[in-house]
Amino acid sequence: MRSFSPRGCVGGFAVGLLLAACVVDVLYAGADGTSVLPMGRPSVWPTLTVLLVGLAAVLWPAGRRPEWLTPQVRTAAFALVSILYTAGAVAAGVDNLYGPGEVLILLCLLFVAVRHCPPRWAWGCGAVAVTALLLLPVRYVGPLDSGVLGFMVVGLVLVGLFAGLAVYLRTMDYRRALAVSETRRGERVAIAADLHDFVAHHVTGILVQTQMARMMAQTQPQDLDPVLAGIERAATEALASMRRTVGVLRDTGSEAADHRPVGDLAGITELTNAFASPVQQVTLRRDPTVSDDIPHEVQAAAFRVVQEALTNIRRHAADAAHIEVNLRDDAGRLAVSVADDGHGGTQLPAAAHGGGFGLVGLKERVTALGGELHAGPRGAVGWEVRAVFPAWKA
Repeated sequence: MRSFSPRGCVGGFAVGLLLAACVVDVLYAGADGTSVLPMGRPSVWPTLTVLLVGLAAVLWPAGRRPEWLTPQVRTAAFALVSILYTAGAVAAGVDNLYGPGEVLILLCLLFVAVRHCPPRWAWGCGAVAVTALLLLPVRYVGPLDSGVLGFMVVGLVLVGLFAGLAVYLRTMDYRRALAVSETRRGERVAIAADLHDFVAHHVTGILVQTQMARMMAQTQPQDLDPVLAGIERAATEALASMRRTVGVLRDTGSEAADHRPVGDLAGITELTNAFASPVQQVTLRRDPTVSDDIPHEVQAAAFRVVQEALTNIRRHAADAAHIEVNLRDDAGRLAVSVADDGHGGTQLPAAAHGGGFGLVGLKERVTALGGELHAGPRGAVGWEVRAVFPAWKA
């Protein structure tokens, strides 16, 4: 995407807010003497220990978590610690103030439980977190008075907000995963259609050349060798096409596919010429060593790379003045790149920007052929889409 995402800033602000709230909890415990040692001296260690467990459950980096530290363990473990702390305070008859830090930790873990826990665990872990949250005022004001009831009402409102947001985001995650799956499935269907076209092309050539060979066998048997060589080459290319593409076809019983034009390297010239306009110059640079003997499925994928990149330029970078399309031989590999100098300006309405799955399907097609696809910023300005296909030369 070309637009700036504030996710990192928002995440940093949220972490800072959580840490500040925990500091308030510790200050409460120390100043008010809410955690008391047997000799009567106030201590912040019980409160600090509970908060450290909660912060570890919330802030432990995802890439460094051990396998056993699952979302359900993170949620249930701290909730149970909080419940035990409340039960211990009530049993000992000692007032232990709770602060915003522990409240925020429990709400964050409720969010984790609802959004990330497996379906069977989400309800249970969420219920434990809610129970721990609603029991917090019992530490200070005692059981079942107006203060407890008031906190429960506020707590239920906060629970509804956090749980509702988590359910919404979990639903969006599911819908996006479903959309990506459908995009990949549709791309596999398109690859199957392409495979049919490739093999039909080769088999038709074999059929024509076989008929020619039968006629020549009667009149020009000495000239049969080039015809037989052509039959052998066509059969080899057909088998290679099937071997490279049939491995990615996993979904059967699909609906009618969208039979789009396959395209080839020659079609890229027509595509770029048609795309150019008075305000947008398109330059096509084709390495002379890039021949038309490249397998048809690779040419089709290269065509699709250029087509998708140009479409995205029109959608997301209508202010681009110069677009450069390159086809070159990279140590026996076909490298295709499309770069622009746009800043991300577009005059299209939001509904015309697409759902963001074009590159997903394109990557499926490129990787199915053993290639690599990269899309990202091009230095200070502009965007570049680059695909590299493996060596096909003998």
